[in-house]
Amino acid sequence: MLNILWFIIWGLLWAMYFALDGFDLGIGILFPFFAKTDQDKKAMLESIGPVWDANEVWLITAGGATFAAFPITYAYMFSFLYLPLMLILYGLIIRAVCLEFRYKVNNPTMISLLEFGFFLGSLLPALLLGVAFGNIFQGLPIDQNGYHGNLLTLLNPFGLITGILFVVAFLLHGSLWLSFRTEGDINVRAKSIAKKLWFVTLFFAVLFFVSAYFVTNLYSNYFSMPILLVVPILCVIGLLGAGFFINSSEIMAFLSSAICIIFLTFTGVGGLYPNLIPSSINNAFSLSAFNSSSSQYTLAVMTIVVIIFVPIVLFYKFWTYKTFSYKIKEGKGEGY
Repeated sequence: MLNILWFIIWGLLWAMYFALDGFDLGIGILFPFFAKTDQDKKAMLESIGPVWDANEVWLITAGGATFAAFPITYAYMFSFLYLPLMLILYGLIIRAVCLEFRYKVNNPTMISLLEFGFFLGSLLPALLLGVAFGNIFQGLPIDQNGYHGNLLTLLNPFGLITGILFVVAFLLHGSLWLSFRTEGDINVRAKSIAKKLWFVTLFFAVLFFVSAYFVTNLYSNYFSMPILLVVPILCVIGLLGAGFFINSSEIMAFLSSAICIIFLTFTGVGGLYPNLIPSSINNAFSLSAFNSSSSQYTLAVMTIVVIIFVPIVLFYKFWTYKTFSYKIKEGKGEGY
């Protein structure tokens, strides 16, 4: 029972990371194409300034939970996917440095370099996280001799479709966050680009779901337990809601986008169960919530920790977002 509980918690932590850091990454990818003036840049950076670093804590938590609850999966995941995961880490480090120093230097060349680093440090994690999870959903070539693949193996059509879906979904999420946080011309332009990004996201979401039917086993659990279909249905409802509310309710559009991302993650995780890393060669070599978990005692102790501290963390997150949910007035952005 604890194995199942921690499988759900594992999926939830990744879903929370994608939903919360997703709009930060989206702002970073959008940055060089959207910001026309220095005030635009300041408004975009101020919109994520108070929360971006806290959002990244969910990634650390997801990785830590994988290590503690499923140590064998953690060891194999960081071995099989070492290069893309290291590129993700370097991207996040570059993004953090560029965010911190963007308004602390005056040299035009250095400013351009930092802004490009902010863009690249946002694009790389978004794309490669999608590629990594696309390959996990599809299954990795694992047998008794280990992993038979490399970075080029990971860049297969389904992995790239999932990677691009992550990028465009985060772009949509980021533009909706920007419209929620701003006023005036930047608000109007954020809504305009969100409308275009919604159609692009819809296209790649359909492509992902159709492709998954042919190249993965994600639908097996849904066909055997139709009640689980509520998960992908909620993902679709979230995406439709994001498009429906763009003009009428900025907060509802953003929350709908978050729901879409959360349940897109759970659609993949629900399709994987009980596996965390399925083998595309033979399911007998797959790493599951049962053959790669820690002891029941460890899982029990971790469950108690979660029960005590997660409500505190969630309360703090709610307070942070409530405190910094003010509108950034046109021409009044202060940067980060």
